[in-house]
Amino acid sequence: MSEANKTIFRRYFEEVLNAGNLNLIDALIAFNYVSHYPTGYDFGDGPDDVKQIVTTVRTGFPNVHFTVEDVLAESDRVVGRWTFRGTHQGDFMGIPASGNTVSVMGIAIYRIVDGQIAEAWVAWDALGLMQQIGAGPAES
Repeated sequence: MSEANKTIFRRYFEEVLNAGNLNLIDALIAFNYVSHYPTGYDFGDGPDDVKQIVTTVRTGFPNVHFTVEDVLAESDRVVGRWTFRGTHQGDFMGIPASGNTVSVMGIAIYRIVDGQIAEAWVAWDALGLMQQIGAGPAES
């Protein structure tokens, strides 16, 4: 089960986030999916809302690449540490393209049920991203 759950985690990052395959979301994300995003970038729950998140990220950063640094799994949970890299070439959350290259880190915990991501807790450096695209307070 743990290896299968790690595969689901990696497929989401590689095939959905990196490659932009929105059709795969319906297979990987449970209909009753619930997200917990403390950063304020939560679009809601369910596969359609995940599609909106992916579209928003890929519109703002068309060359986005997530590198999965670590993946651990136990029971129905998968934890992964990742790095997001890209160039801010389009509108992102109402912020026009800056042309800046960014790199931010995050951690995701997914609960997997019947081969689908049913729940997610994601923490990432949103302030660092905003600073790098010139939309947040300057780094001190």
